[in-house]
Amino acid sequence: MNREIYMDYAATTFVKPEVIEEMKLYFNEYFGNPSSVYGISRSTKMAIIKAREKIASAINANRDEIFFTSGGSESDNWAIKGVALANKERGKHIITTGIEHPAVINTCRYMEKQGFKVTYLPVDRFGTVDIKKLEESIGKDTLIVSIMFANNEIGTIEPIEEIGNICKKRQILLHTDAVQAVGNVPIDVKDMNIDLLSMSSHKFYGPKGIGALYIKKGVKIDSFIHGGSQERGRRAGTENIAGIVGMGKALEIATLNMNRENKRLSYLRDKMIEKLLKIPGTKLNGHKTNRLPSNVNISFDSVDGEILVMALDNEGICVSAGSACSAGAIEPSRVLKAIGLSDVRAKSSIRLSLGAGTTEEDINYAADIIKDTVFKLRENNAKWSSGKF
Repeated sequence: MNREIYMDYAATTFVKPEVIEEMKLYFNEYFGNPSSVYGISRSTKMAIIKAREKIASAINANRDEIFFTSGGSESDNWAIKGVALANKERGKHIITTGIEHPAVINTCRYMEKQGFKVTYLPVDRFGTVDIKKLEESIGKDTLIVSIMFANNEIGTIEPIEEIGNICKKRQILLHTDAVQAVGNVPIDVKDMNIDLLSMSSHKFYGPKGIGALYIKKGVKIDSFIHGGSQERGRRAGTENIAGIVGMGKALEIATLNMNRENKRLSYLRDKMIEKLLKIPGTKLNGHKTNRLPSNVNISFDSVDGEILVMALDNEGICVSAGSACSAGAIEPSRVLKAIGLSDVRAKSSIRLSLGAGTTEEDINYAADIIKDTVFKLRENNAKWSSGKF
């Protein structure tokens, strides 16, 4: 039987045992509604406060600037819609990029239908935002710039601090989708002049279905879910206490281990890239060095990426052909096309994302399997083309 090697941590991570242990009490012992006044509820309320403090500390924010959501997509929606609707008297212009996560792209498309103008900035061949184009795009009616911290497909890390300085100078709000970055690379919202930041627990070994939006104090933003007074009246609904506790614990662990883990993952990433680029007809997508420590995105000539993913699954290797939110899409990756790849080349790409369970032995084994599988698929393609299959 083949070994099973998981290399799709950008799609989701497992929940670490320490996180599960922390969560257990809040399913059946401390289960009180935090909005109630008796003792059992005071315990859950205190647990939420502590988790909020841990999350704020990880990005150098204040505790009362962290608002819990159901995940990254909700946080992205809230940041863009909330700011746009609350400030539309100032202007109706939003700036983003063409390589954002669907949660940002589709929210911006929705806002266009509501009468807002959206500028989609280009990126270079590495996936880096064109700073000059950003500055040229800012006008008197620009409300918010939304640019991801690190790309979920190609791993390129954007110059967020430079973008933050530009936005601050022009008195425009900066939102960053940092779902792939939080817990994986250092972030300081104050130094980087970030006004809103989205994050999701299941990207850093916490539970699914829980995330947060950092909203800098003083930012004018509409409430997203109306109802009760939870999240200081900005996001109604009874709190997911166990999820919140788990998210806080997971980010605390990730932040504590970040430097050591990044060094380990960068070594494994570079080793995988080196091995895969030895296969004839391959190309690395994204920036060679300024990328997430865990991300590898490679194109293979004469190979269909989706077929390669399925073939590797049969060998016990779990990778993806792009974003998990776009799995099964017929069209080639919007991100890969934005960095200049042809439709054919974009469809020949796969993403490998490494994580806590990845070992050097896994890298060596998976690289060999990928090489053999690519050669087999190319051989089969050649037979089909020649009619000799």
